[in-house]
Amino acid sequence: MGPDVHAGALSAPPEAAAPAAAAPSSRLREYFEAVLVAVIFALFVRTFLFQAFVVPTPSMERNILVGDHLIVNKFLYAPRAVTPEKILPRRAVRAGDVVVFKFPVDPRRDYIKRVVGLPGQTVEIRDKVLYVDGVRREEPLVMHSESRIWPDDRNLPDSYRYRDQFGPVRVPADSYFALGDNRDVSQDSRFWGAVPATNLKGRAMLVYWSFSNEEPAGGSLLARLAGFFRRTRWNRTFLPVS
Repeated sequence: MGPDVHAGALSAPPEAAAPAAAAPSSRLREYFEAVLVAVIFALFVRTFLFQAFVVPTPSMERNILVGDHLIVNKFLYAPRAVTPEKILPRRAVRAGDVVVFKFPVDPRRDYIKRVVGLPGQTVEIRDKVLYVDGVRREEPLVMHSESRIWPDDRNLPDSYRYRDQFGPVRVPADSYFALGDNRDVSQDSRFWGAVPATNLKGRAMLVYWSFSNEEPAGGSLLARLAGFFRRTRWNRTFLPVS
């Protein structure tokens, strides 16, 4: 007769049930990894590719309105080492580009203006008219809210004196002269100087949503919901920035 076989010798080892017990832990780890990847991807996109920007002031009206939510292209002006040109197209800043940048006086704040002068160019304003290198610049999108033209009078406050008569000044190297389209109310390079290239964050590409703050936001939930749809400027959704 062969050797005795104990009844318990053929039973499954206790470890066999371990995979089923580990399943919840495995799913939790997968969720955590998915969230981590999503966060890393979002940070990468915001740091190197695109950024949202909300317009807080009317300095770029009529072209860009208060409450416009913009997508800013951050890789267009990025150094070659940061964004490979074969993957993400890049180019130099051009006159006419609408750019978002760190305010030179307070880098914690972001501003949006239109570039009108490139490094080495001479910028001048005579009777509200822009001249670059002595040539009059046509500006079809510029708005003047006041018809009066203030003279170049040193007795006037700078807000009037530099508004309509300015320069000529030469734009420093690695800097850009930026003005608001709503020229008579804009605080721009006329008052705080050129924008260093290192302050540029990117070029404004399009309006992905526009919301008017002209109406109060109070009332019931239903009223606020109705107001949300009423105050959204649907005709500006996905409108390219020109």
